[in-house]
Amino acid sequence: MAVFAYVARDGAGREVKGTSEAETQESLVRRLRERGLFVSAVTRQSARPGQKGSFLASMGRVTMRDLAIFGRQFSTLLGAGVSLVRALAVMEKQTSSAKLKYVLRDMQGEVEGGSSLSRAMRNHPKVFSRLALGLIYAGEVGGVMEEVWERLAGFLEKDVELRRKIKGAMTYPIVVIAIAFGVCTGMVVFILPKFVALFKDFGVKQMPRPTAFLMGLSHFFIGQTHGVPNMLIMVIGVLVLLSVYRAAIRTKIGTRTRDFILLNIPIFGKLSQKVAIARFARTFSTLLQSGVPILQAMETVAGTVGNQIVADAVMRARASIREGDEIAPPLEASGLFPPMVTHMVAVGEETGALAQLLDKIADFYEKDVEVAVEGMTAALEPALIVVLGGMIGFITISMYLPLIAIIQGVMSMS
Repeated sequence: MAVFAYVARDGAGREVKGTSEAETQESLVRRLRERGLFVSAVTRQSARPGQKGSFLASMGRVTMRDLAIFGRQFSTLLGAGVSLVRALAVMEKQTSSAKLKYVLRDMQGEVEGGSSLSRAMRNHPKVFSRLALGLIYAGEVGGVMEEVWERLAGFLEKDVELRRKIKGAMTYPIVVIAIAFGVCTGMVVFILPKFVALFKDFGVKQMPRPTAFLMGLSHFFIGQTHGVPNMLIMVIGVLVLLSVYRAAIRTKIGTRTRDFILLNIPIFGKLSQKVAIARFARTFSTLLQSGVPILQAMETVAGTVGNQIVADAVMRARASIREGDEIAPPLEASGLFPPMVTHMVAVGEETGALAQLLDKIADFYEKDVEVAVEGMTAALEPALIVVLGGMIGFITISMYLPLIAIIQGVMSMS
């Protein structure tokens, strides 16, 4: 997107100046007209005034943690009576994220030009999720911006914490597996050939089967195919597979297939289901408590739940509500939501306390995920140690088997 400076007049004839991002000058003029402004001049700028390196900043990334910190501090400023424009200016100076700084400066220019905050946020869909946009719009309509930002900050903090625990649990096995692969490959590629050469010097003609197997692996890793090193072919193959996978999951069929596998894979499937339910309940509750209409809330939930199979079940429940039915039966029919969840949703609908009960569901499943992750990590640690020890032990024994044969031959001769 390019940055444009514009001069316009509002319905009362007052002059309005500002800067904004847009793909083209025509799209900016169209957007300003929708806000009731009469544009008199638009000029393209290489960067927003005072914003050095804006191109590099615009190409950066805003993490969930950056957004959570921003949301909490922004809600505090609004609660202290600071105006919207000034709060954006303060947060632009406060944040350490170059991308978020760029976004906040752009939003400040939009708001100064008469735009609403939610509309300014809508210009940055890669930074602000559909959940954030829905909440802020509801806060503007209901006049409860401080409360909405506080809820959004709380939601983001819980989501960051949940992601942190899952990533933390996955880090240990990934590191151990990477070390095991590196150690075993190094032993097979660099150490084993030296032992084999030594054994041949001692006159060993036939290697034991384990040693012969490892020699075959070593020759494959070191060897070439049509003049191209096999290791390079393997690296290229892995990169191609990753590229195909990333292209596949961008399609609807690919996304559904991946999410179906994630929900049904042994051990990890239950964890994926619990994470999706926790996110569904927390997001839905946050939207309802912020005054978002239930149909709009469910559409937003489907877009943010993180699993397309679960999202399809949510959209079927949304269709059920639109036809005047209840939420719980379609959720139960999907087979993805346990009876406890569907019964609590049904009770929430009957008593008018759906948001509160969804909060309780989210609390329960977030805790359940934490316990499941801790248990899985505790079970994986000894299993990985045994596997790693077994692999290195097998390689070590395979290398020394010919040596044992040589010693036995020497002893029998004497």
